[in-house]
Amino acid sequence: MKIFDGKKAADKILKDLAAAIKKEKLSPVLSVVLVGDNEASRLYVDLKKKAAAKIGIKIIEQQFSAQAKEEEIVDYIIKSNNDAQISGIIIQLPLPATLNTDRIIKAIDPKKDVDGFHPETKKMLEKNKAILKPVLPQVILAILQAAWKKGFAGKNIFALVNSEVFGQTLKSILAPAKAQVNYRVRNTCMVLGVEKEIKSADAIISVCGCPNMIKGEMIKDGAVLVDAGITRYHDGKVAGDIDKASVEAKAAFLTPVPGGVGPLTVALLLKNVYLAAKKE
Repeated sequence: MKIFDGKKAADKILKDLAAAIKKEKLSPVLSVVLVGDNEASRLYVDLKKKAAAKIGIKIIEQQFSAQAKEEEIVDYIIKSNNDAQISGIIIQLPLPATLNTDRIIKAIDPKKDVDGFHPETKKMLEKNKAILKPVLPQVILAILQAAWKKGFAGKNIFALVNSEVFGQTLKSILAPAKAQVNYRVRNTCMVLGVEKEIKSADAIISVCGCPNMIKGEMIKDGAVLVDAGITRYHDGKVAGDIDKASVEAKAAFLTPVPGGVGPLTVALLLKNVYLAAKKE
């Protein structure tokens, strides 16, 4: 089983970004909106802050409680849209179920949508004119290209995702590859109802934050496994959605947790912040 080295790929991107930001004398600023106390979300924000500090990007973190009202969050986003010093804005997903994720994302100025989930970004993608492309879907695309170097037209790809917005965006990004792409939104750490889809998939993508949910007996021989879920325990240890020990005898390719999807996602997000700062 081949293990994908996300840190190596990310380090090169970050090195190039640091040099470009310094050379072009830019002062990129990223506003991160975090709602509630999701441990995986906190981990991702901390990773972004650490990487950003190394390359000259400032992060402003805005924390809201899980009981925050939608209007309060939208008002903050509008204020950030109008702040010329802020280059990009992201909403750390998933949001609490009481909030309308679509409405909150739509409040972001598309020119500052560095995560790439705004509807206008999707329209620009369809016209091949998007500069700020959706980050995690682009990471997943790059990983699948690394796994299937000869292309993956006709491959059966199945994703377990944490939001409808992400599922739709992922499917849109992978569409040009001419693979068969299906997804299901999962709000619980169970695979009931999708066992057949998992078993028949050439590639399984999991973005749920459900530790060791995918087991070896669930997958087909030679499957490509993209683990974009993460759970952090109280002792500081982390786990992905895929049980590495049980899949290694059957899978052909795996992104590990940590060190796989995460570092590359952070690097490409910060690249979008840099590109947004250039457009100011």
